[in-house]
This record gives sequence, structure tokens and C-alpha cells, in this order.
Amino acid sequence: MFHHDHDGDSNSDNDGELREVSILYATETGNAQDVAERLARLCRRLHFDVHVASLDKYEPDSLFSAHTVIFVISTTGSGREPRSMASFWSSLLRADLPPDLFDHLSFAVFGLGDTAYEKFCWPAKLLERRLLSLGSSQIIERGDADDQHPLGIDGALDPWLVKLSQELLSAFPLPPGLEVLPEGIPPPRVHITEDHEAGVPLSNSSETSTSSEYLIATVVCNDRITAKDWYQDVRHLEFEFDHDITYDPGDIAVIQPQLSAPEVDSFLITMGWANVADDPFTVTHVLPEQSLPPRMPRNVTLRLLFTNFLDINAVPRKPFFALLRHFTTDEMESEKLDEFLVGPEAVDDLYDYCTSVRRTIREVLEEFRSAKIPKQYLFDLFPVLRPREFSIASSMRCHPRQVHLCVAIVNFRTKLRIPRRGVATTYLAALQPGDQLEVRIKSGFFTLPKDLETPIVCVGPGTGIAPARAIVEERIALGACENVLYQGCRSAAKDQHYKADFMGFAAKVQGVHGHPTVSTREQLDSSRAYCLDYRVACSRDGTPGIPRTYVQDLIREDGKKIWGAVGLKGGFVYISGSSNKMPAGVRAVIQDIAVQYSGKTQEQAREFVARMEREGRLVEDCWA
Repeated sequence: MFHHDHDGDSNSDNDGELREVSILYATETGNAQDVAERLARLCRRLHFDVHVASLDKYEPDSLFSAHTVIFVISTTGSGREPRSMASFWSSLLRADLPPDLFDHLSFAVFGLGDTAYEKFCWPAKLLERRLLSLGSSQIIERGDADDQHPLGIDGALDPWLVKLSQELLSAFPLPPGLEVLPEGIPPPRVHITEDHEAGVPLSNSSETSTSSEYLIATVVCNDRITAKDWYQDVRHLEFEFDHDITYDPGDIAVIQPQLSAPEVDSFLITMGWANVADDPFTVTHVLPEQSLPPRMPRNVTLRLLFTNFLDINAVPRKPFFALLRHFTTDEMESEKLDEFLVGPEAVDDLYDYCTSVRRTIREVLEEFRSAKIPKQYLFDLFPVLRPREFSIASSMRCHPRQVHLCVAIVNFRTKLRIPRRGVATTYLAALQPGDQLEVRIKSGFFTLPKDLETPIVCVGPGTGIAPARAIVEERIALGACENVLYQGCRSAAKDQHYKADFMGFAAKVQGVHGHPTVSTREQLDSSRAYCLDYRVACSRDGTPGIPRTYVQDLIREDGKKIWGAVGLKGGFVYISGSSNKMPAGVRAVIQDIAVQYSGKTQEQAREFVARMEREGRLVEDCWA
């Protein structure tokens, strides 16, 4: 890539050429794509020709003919770039690229991240730094959206868009006779043809080529693995395929949820669509830079759309209310929507009404009953019902043709005491043995050491135990012995997931059948033949008044052994689970262990941990 013979003459005085903007995004869950499409609408209002593309669909050499590029970059894992950015990023990192390679290019970067993670918006920051080092000029200071902000992405995006618009108009003044288009109702992204003879698929099967990525699986079991009287329902699910499948420990199962029939029926009645819910119509995509749900057939019904493709349970953002305002006829309802959109208190009013109490689109539309939404605007108003990702909890070597999941069923009450359930986990919880569903396998971030003598250390609190189980199963199946697992739970009797599996591995000598007696930890530590060194932190089982024990506390207790594994033998550490204080706590403990057992300074220990991360020997797969 980057084969262009750069001669510094790519600038042009042709205003027609210059008035073009490429908007490139890298996303895992679709949020960056949503922002890119919102940017496209803004740029069209400023009379720019707009091209929107995912970075994995964009040729890096195209940057030589581009003048203005806006990047929207999400963050995945604990600070990694999205997979769709990997190839493009590798091209930019080539050491032989000259410092004036992109001196013709003006750019802006908007990052999406979460301050719950230590490396907040890290890929966006690195991209900005690299583009500047290659001679590009920056249109506007980088924007960083924080998922922890009361208004989510919009908290940073709205003011950034205002500044971006000003800078673009300053750099590219409008030609005489043109004015910025008003923020009226945007053109719809689709054209609808009513077709009562159209054939409609009976399921969410797709007419597009991407359907080959999904595999049909049959549910083998769906068992609750937490105690019946425990507050949280965690499920062990097993899916079976009718042919061989391939995946690695740490890989991800992508599940496309479906809404239940009663929930869809209730919504259709609320909207006054019950009588036409099954009338087919044809969807024609007319604005390519504004996307449609992946794998959606052209011939659909309202019932099919709201079962499989459009999300009525999302918490709506400001653009939803701005568009809804155009379809509301009741005067009082219109005034209420104006309060969310205009004036100094609009931000606070919208937060109090919607974001703070997690009010859903369905609940909003139940209150704004005068809204009459045209079919051609369904895809502009309702977000896509996106697939959800779950870490695979099994090894392919131990469970051929199967995928196991460990899933916490999301069920809580909002500040208004309204029950709320997770869309995907509710769908999974309802599955029965014999049911079929579509599953896509996606590569994860974990890579096991090729040398089976290399130690590994897994840290997996809660449902973070899923990838740890896959790794442990894989390693033992391959004959590796130096495997350490730190599991975190609240109570050994309530939520110690897969306890029997791990205790069986811990009692097993590699190559020896039966269960030899191991009476002390010293005996276990002295023998490399045991398959697993298994340590559990049960944070709520301790004596009242005594500080709780977490996984990082056990790692600190085992400091000498851990230094031997990761410091002396080059072992790998895998951290999975919630992105609260745990991942940073584990890294801090490893740093302290390096100081205590190797004589390193604090700075040297920090560099040691950083080098482990760069080498892929310390990897996180954590989620908010």
C-alpha cells in the first residue's frame, strides 16, 4: 500500500475538486458509523460532495487524491483499534514513509471511547499523531466522545460539529449564490413501494452475500448456573452445528437478537400499525452514504422490520427527537419536543427526560401519540437492531462442532422503577433446546503462545470467566501444564461459574488418569504436571468487617510464582471481564511484583508491563 510516487503536487486550485469530503470510520458495534452518517448529513448541508466508507473498504492510496478527510474512530478492548482499521493502520505505520507524504491533506479526527478504560480514545489519538507526523494539517482539534458522559456520544459530538462546520466554511467558503441548507427534515435514505404481491421472507434470512458469514446452530442446552436464590441469572448455553467449525480461544460469537412476538405486537398497536403490520412493501436504497440494516431483504413488512432489524428499545439520542418533531401534530407535544432541542436548558431537559431514566424509543412514542411516521423515514428515525457479541466459553478441541457461551441475563429497574431487560440476553434466555439461531464467529484479541512450555495466567471475574474457560480447555487439550487461573466471584455457593470443571482440571495430572490427592498448595506448586493451578476470590464470603478479597489480591499473594511465570519464563497474561477497577488493578499488581521480585525501579516495572502489552503477552478483553 501507499505505492503512489508522492511529488508534492497533489494540491489543486479547482474549487470543485476541493469541495469534497471523505468520511472514514472504524467501528465494532456501529456507533462510529452512526456518527459518520451524521457528519455526512452536516457536510451535505454545507454543499460538499460526501463519500462515506469503512476503513476496511477504503484503499489507503486514495488518500493521495483526497483533500479533506474526517476520521471517526471507535475504541475496542482496552485501547485497541477496531479490526476494520487494522490494515489501514499497519500501512500508516510503515517506517519508510516520508514526513511530507500527506502535506496536501487536511483532516479531522473524532474518537469514541469510554473513560472507564485507561486508554481512552487511544486509537483516535494515535491516528491524529501519525497523520501530523506525515505532513497533514488539522482542520480542528480532535473530539473525544465519552460513553460515561450524561448525554453519551452527543455530549462531545454536538459542540464538535458546530466547530467543525465553522472551520469547514472558513476553509471552503460557499460559492456565490449558495447558503447553508437549513436543519429541516432531511431527505429519506429509502424509497418505499407498496407491493401487496411481494414475497416476504418468513425469517430474517438475507438476500445479501454477507449471509454466508452466519451459521445455523441448534440449541443443545440453556441452563442457569447461578443459584436459584441468587440475584443474577447467568446462563450456560451450548450451540451445535451440523458441520465442522473453526475458532480459537478468545474468539467471539456474534448473535443477532430478535424481539418477542408479544413485544412487537404491543408496539405495532401503539403506533396504529396493527392492521397493516403484515402488508409487504419494497425498500429501495437511494442515499448510499446513509446505511440500512445489514442482511435486510428488499421486500419486508412492518412486523419483520421491528422483529429483526429496527430497535425500539434503544435509548434515543437528540437526532431522534429532532426528526420526530417533524412528524408530531399535537401542539403540546411539539412544544415539549422543542424544549429538548432549543434553548439554554434543552440539554438538561433531554437528559432528565430520557438519558437519566433510560427511557426507550418505544416509551417515548407511547407519550408522543400524535406522531405519524412515514414509512420512508423508518430507517432514519429508528436505529438498527445491532448484533451482540459474546466471548466464546469453549475450546473447539474439546467441543467439536459446538460453541458454548456464559451469559449474564440483563434485568434491572430504571430510576423510575420501570423493569428493563437486555434485548439480546432476553432473546437468549428464551431459547429452548432444539431451537435454531444464526451465529457468526468473529476473531478475538487473544493469541496463545506457540510453545506449550510457556506459562499462561488467566484472570476472569464474573462472566469474564468465559474466554478463560476456553483458554484453559485448549491448553490442557494440547498437553500444556503451566496454566494458572484466577477466578473472581461473590460467593462460592452462588456464582462460582464452572467450579466443577476447574476443580477437575486442578486435580488432574497431565497424562495420568484418576484424581491424585493434593493436600497442600506447596505440593501443587512443586509439580508442573498438574493441569491447572486454580485460585478463586469470593469477595462476599469473607468475615464481616474484614476487607474483601479480589483477584488482584490473590495475584499479589502469589507474587513470587507470578514473577517466575511472566518475568523469568516469558509467560502470557489474559484479563477478561468488567472494565471497572479490575484490569488496572491487575496491571498495577504485576508492576509491583516486578519491583519486589526483580529489583526493578517503578519506572522500569512500568516499562516491563508496557512491553508485555506491546508484545501481546498481556491482553485484555474487558467490557463496560
